[in-house]
Amino acid sequence: MSDTPSLRDAALRYHEFPRPGKLEIRATKPMANGRDLARAYSPGVAEACLEIKADPENAARYTARGNLVAVVSNGSAVLGLGNIGALASKPVMEGKAVLFKNFAGIDCFDIEVNESDPEKLADIVCALEPSFGAINLEDIKAPDCFIVEKICRERMGIPVFHDDQHGTAIVVGAAARNALHVAGKSFEDIKIVSTGGGAAGIACLNMLVKLGVKRQNIWLCDIHGLVYEGRSEDMNPEKAAFAQDSDLRTLDEVIGGADLFLGLSGPNVLKPEMVAKMSSRPIVFALANPNPEILPDLAREAAPDAIIATGRSDFPNQVNNVLCFPFIFRGALDVGASEINDEMQIACVEGIAELARTTTSAEAAAAYKGEQLTFGADYLIPKPFDPRLVAVVSSAVAEAAMKSGVASRMIDDLEAYKQRLNQTVFKSALLMRPVFEAARAASRRIVFSEGEDERVLRAAQEILEETTETPILIGRPEVIEARCEKMGLRIRPGSDFQIVNPENDPRYYDYWNSYHQLMQRQGVTPDLAKAIMRTNTTAIGAIMVHHNEADSLICGTFGEYRWHLNYVNQVLGGNGLEPHGALSMMILEDGPLFIADTQVRIEPTPEQIAQTVMGAARHVRRFGIEPQIALCSQSQFGNIACDTGSRLRAAIEILDANNCDFTYEGEMNIDTALDPDLRGRIFPNSRLQGAANVLVFAHADAASGVRNILKMRSDGLEVGPILMGMGNRAHIVSPSITARGLLNMAAIAGTPVAQYG
Repeated sequence: MSDTPSLRDAALRYHEFPRPGKLEIRATKPMANGRDLARAYSPGVAEACLEIKADPENAARYTARGNLVAVVSNGSAVLGLGNIGALASKPVMEGKAVLFKNFAGIDCFDIEVNESDPEKLADIVCALEPSFGAINLEDIKAPDCFIVEKICRERMGIPVFHDDQHGTAIVVGAAARNALHVAGKSFEDIKIVSTGGGAAGIACLNMLVKLGVKRQNIWLCDIHGLVYEGRSEDMNPEKAAFAQDSDLRTLDEVIGGADLFLGLSGPNVLKPEMVAKMSSRPIVFALANPNPEILPDLAREAAPDAIIATGRSDFPNQVNNVLCFPFIFRGALDVGASEINDEMQIACVEGIAELARTTTSAEAAAAYKGEQLTFGADYLIPKPFDPRLVAVVSSAVAEAAMKSGVASRMIDDLEAYKQRLNQTVFKSALLMRPVFEAARAASRRIVFSEGEDERVLRAAQEILEETTETPILIGRPEVIEARCEKMGLRIRPGSDFQIVNPENDPRYYDYWNSYHQLMQRQGVTPDLAKAIMRTNTTAIGAIMVHHNEADSLICGTFGEYRWHLNYVNQVLGGNGLEPHGALSMMILEDGPLFIADTQVRIEPTPEQIAQTVMGAARHVRRFGIEPQIALCSQSQFGNIACDTGSRLRAAIEILDANNCDFTYEGEMNIDTALDPDLRGRIFPNSRLQGAANVLVFAHADAASGVRNILKMRSDGLEVGPILMGMGNRAHIVSPSITARGLLNMAAIAGTPVAQYG
């Protein structure tokens, strides 16, 4: 139950407003006219029905079944609430469905069944097989859950997975593997003492046996004490499998020398004096919710070197099923698995454990700001919002399903499959692919002016992992070293990347002297040049590019765009290079939309607008997209005499005279640009084909406003701004950019301009 009245009220409001519940059903196909109706329903739907009748595998082609899971419960063992019944369990099951969708893109129906007889419940679940690609059993009490799952797995040809058992077991297995790694112990040698003989507890012990723990080294206790041979009270076959031949009877008697305590029971079961009896570097998994078997601070008082996990989010190492179930189902569905077998579960364990041992993602760090996310005693398993989980874990599960022979569909290229999964969490991944491929063919040096920024440091590591580029960071070495250490990054200055220290660099004289020579007739004195080369990291980075010590500069993670642009233009402008405009790619639900000029020129001349249009066309083609450019104004094909319209018309005349090899049209309203039917009525002879994918404006206020509205109100993801006209020698980002955004910009900067100009 909620801890405080305010949390209770907030939770109830969350569930009630703006509309009751957490789910809705949305159509994935148009239903706008009679033609759509005829295809979606009678008579067209019959064709899909006949194809499925001829071959049941076609259900995955013509229906949502291949991506549809049922969460089924009778509400007999809801976490922390007990047997509250099917109806009262519905908010929990709706929540589970939301997690499936948000974490793995899996559609889900929650089904609450008012049936307490396990065999009858199993009959109901089995009858659902035609509707779903997999079944997630949830919150069914033990031992009924064992019966239901066994019957369903025997009779059904789709995966049936009781998450309370196996999901918990998988995450516990991953946490245990890494805890043992930190403690310097192995599964084969440890003694385990466990409390709780329910579904989750038994499943966890079975998983640990599969991972190498010896059954005779497991001591299981429940509310009645030790499970021992010959005991008759509250026993079932699942418990009996762990019965010990012993005269000991209590938890306190068996805890001595234990390497791992596994608690899935109730609050305060494990006392500090019991922890003190455990082995050196004890592992304490106190997973009862909301109150664990022992609070972490009490366990650490008894054993300062203890490695501790709980089921709560307010302590380190939360054992949370959401690390498992969305991704194991994702992999199983994608290969049409007939079941989720041991091999797939162990692959899930290994994938989760391995991910925690790698560097934390920037996205996870942003979601858990302030927490230490470096592998060790306080970070044994990844955080649920780590976006890498879907690709790493799901692909491991899919591969295990194929190797173990339960897959009905093969994935020939697992690396391509991983990339597709990444596209579900990194919206820019698909569109950025041609840019990354072009960048990998080059080997360019990218200097970051704000090298101490956390986002830059994370981007630098990803650059070294995903590209052939060399990052150069401007900043104080001791600050960069300390921040890399704090964030758990593997990269280190000197060995992995070069640092330019503004406070003490042997090139200081050359840098300020070069800047003075460039600016001496624009009021810059030697003393001012010296001061700028000590304090202005954007100017320092530009001088490095000027000296050919770097190929491109990225700056702007803080500060105003035109302030940075001033120094970039001072140093790198000239010799045919001049800022023509800033182009932002907005990745929207229905595809990309490019916006220009958002930053450089407030009221561009016709010549400058034409430059922006031509630069935008070049850059859009870098993404493998053929530009359809609309020049946008309040005026529409001459219907209003306004300044923006007249400048756009003059720009079109310039473009016409240049015989451009791309499609452009204007001047027009934004809705006319994006709606081909509307445009066809207003201007039937338009050169544009379909919806425009590039919008160019005659005033920066309009371009910037559209960009920000799309970013803030339409969940648009921005790639950019891309600085056009500077030969790819510099790009100025916005302060809101993420580490992933910096990686994307580095890929853009990492391609020589000759390859796309």
